Amino acid sequence: MSDSSGSSALRAMLQQLQSRFTWDLQKEDMELENLSTRLQEHIDLQLGRQGASALSYSFLAYVRYLQDQPKEALSLLLQSEQKTRECYGEDSEKRLIVTYGDLAWLKYHTGDFTESQTYCQRAQDILIKYPTSSSTVLHPEVYGEKAWTYLKFSRSYYPKAIKYFQKALEVQKDDSEWNAGYAIALFRIEMNTLGLSEEPKVSAAITQLRRALEISPYDGVLLSMLAVRLGSYKKYEEAENLVEKALKVDPNNPHVLRYIAKYLRNQGENNRSIDLLERALKMSSTSAFVYHQLALCYKKKKFAEQSSKPYNKQMVQQLRRQCILNLEKAVEIKPSFVIARGDLALMYGEEKDFDRAEEMFQCCFTNESSEQSLRQVIHHRYAEFHFYHTRKQAEAIAHYEKKLKQIADGRLSEDKNDSLAYSLLAQVAKAEGDKKTAAEFYEKALDCDEDNSEYLSALMELRMELH
Repeated sequence: MSDSSGSSALRAMLQQLQSRFTWDLQKEDMELENLSTRLQEHIDLQLGRQGASALSYSFLAYVRYLQDQPKEALSLLLQSEQKTRECYGEDSEKRLIVTYGDLAWLKYHTGDFTESQTYCQRAQDILIKYPTSSSTVLHPEVYGEKAWTYLKFSRSYYPKAIKYFQKALEVQKDDSEWNAGYAIALFRIEMNTLGLSEEPKVSAAITQLRRALEISPYDGVLLSMLAVRLGSYKKYEEAENLVEKALKVDPNNPHVLRYIAKYLRNQGENNRSIDLLERALKMSSTSAFVYHQLALCYKKKKFAEQSSKPYNKQMVQQLRRQCILNLEKAVEIKPSFVIARGDLALMYGEEKDFDRAEEMFQCCFTNESSEQSLRQVIHHRYAEFHFYHTRKQAEAIAHYEKKLKQIADGRLSEDKNDSLAYSLLAQVAKAEGDKKTAAEFYEKALDCDEDNSEYLSALMELRMELH
């Protein structure tokens, strides 16, 4: 067999492996420098539950491969293998299926086909030793690692993370790791859409966090996440108890501190929140999330001072400066942090630095990777910038309308019979002077909600104006 045909045969075998190299992870979906920093921090601080360190080594190895550092990637994968064996002992083999798949691919890409074949065979030997019910069913350990990978690498992959945690739970419904991962993924999805749509009557994240805590009652991260979500539903007494418990069981975990700080800020306890965030920064000095949270605390303190009569202008200026400094740090650490950029642009607007504000907003608009929900927020921020600071009301109205259109389109993509979405489109069309289209949208809204007197009244008014 020739070298080229041997290489092709090996590649065909590799394509069958479960590996980060076969999971359609796109480099453009990730912010590699920020991801690299966070993963190194996880390793240094030994954050997470049993086996988390081994996973962090594997994640960082793939990042190094994408950064064209194959030697470093190899070293990290070998450390991941060692950590996995130390952590799981005799039960480590199924936890190494993906690691060996990654090693096989890495060796293939560096031209070491013999070693690639060896690692490929190791992965296959484990699969033969521990067969699943069919060739299309994976081991829960593989489903779980796939889910953690998607959860860690990009927020755009969160739906995939949920899918694979669910698959792992179908096989091992009481596993503490899969239940925790599923809860964290649901929490992040809900937090990402907070303020962009109505709160669901029943939070899937709260339900799953409770389930995960039944199995792991002393997990500080889960406790603090549940406190944050309960706060959104005004269940303050239970949330306060969870906050105290989380601080007691895991007082030095920066992730616990930052979630509790978020809860406290939402309750108006800005100084206490700042204290916890400053503590978190001592352990996690490169967290854009923490710097953004600090900025939001100073922003709330600024609003509180401005609401007093008379207010201290110098104090307001100092608090605004603190807000700006923390936002600039967040954006420096994570350039793709669109929400922080939007907040920073508004602060520049307050300082009448319109050129820098405009530049920051344009940077947000040209970020093609921004999700629809993030674009809604930025259009709203930009509208506020023009309405309150530049006084360009036409610009403000245009961007308020864009946000409403995006909200309506998003709702209709989930439910074609969403009457509120059609009424929003009707209001935008009317504001744009297109009364005929506005009437058509109100008709569609009434088709979905025929007894809505508000829609009927608006439609009748438009019909009278059209005739």
